[in-house]
Amino acid sequence: MNTLKFHSSNLTYPGAGSNVAVTGLDLELAPGRALALIGPNGAGKTTFLKAILGQVHASGTAEVLGREPGNAPSGSIGYVPQLADLDATFPVRARDVVTMGLIHKQGLFGRLKSADAQRVDSALAQVDLLDKAQQRFGTMSGGQKQRVLLARAIAAQPKLILLDEPFNGLDQPNRDALLRIIEVVKAEGVSVVVSTHDISLAEAVAEQLLLLAGRQVACGSLKEVMTDANMAAAYGGRAREVATEIACA
Repeated sequence: MNTLKFHSSNLTYPGAGSNVAVTGLDLELAPGRALALIGPNGAGKTTFLKAILGQVHASGTAEVLGREPGNAPSGSIGYVPQLADLDATFPVRARDVVTMGLIHKQGLFGRLKSADAQRVDSALAQVDLLDKAQQRFGTMSGGQKQRVLLARAIAAQPKLILLDEPFNGLDQPNRDALLRIIEVVKAEGVSVVVSTHDISLAEAVAEQLLLLAGRQVACGSLKEVMTDANMAAAYGGRAREVATEIACA
């Protein structure tokens, strides 16, 4: 069973009138593989992540882990939001943040079972932050915060992990660390969908690229997607600039 399946699918926000955000989706993603979402600002990358979570309506054929979006088994999808969306002043430790990934099992005020506590420790160890478990989340560096959020997703033992612009603001060592962790997760059979503005990172993390510009421009390998025609369709006058950035990466 494929992790994702979208065919002849449009993504539409709820509300009066026509709110179609992305058209013409036609793609599948197998277990243990990664899909990178690329395209200019407003292209529909975050919208597609929301559609996978069932927060945006998807027409046509739309399946996530064999079910309609929004109906995947509890805990089967891990979501790593953009750091800019988080309140860094919230007084929680790194370990508390990772434990939040198990709320679907323990409930909001439930006690953590011994096996679940071990999963939290294991997830922190996997992102090389077990020694920072008691550190306040808000005092961590951007790279450490991103790894804590990924550990939160890993702790739930999902079949699919979604990452929204995870490399933003990270220095090269932290980017490399994040890439290594994602490769380990994929090797365990977990599928990954990551949105990014950095096409060189998209190439490093994913076997498939989905180029969006309010519609599916192309989906496939780097060679299949990164053609002059596709780049012009997605980026318009910036196509040459983007191509130069890739060549210099």
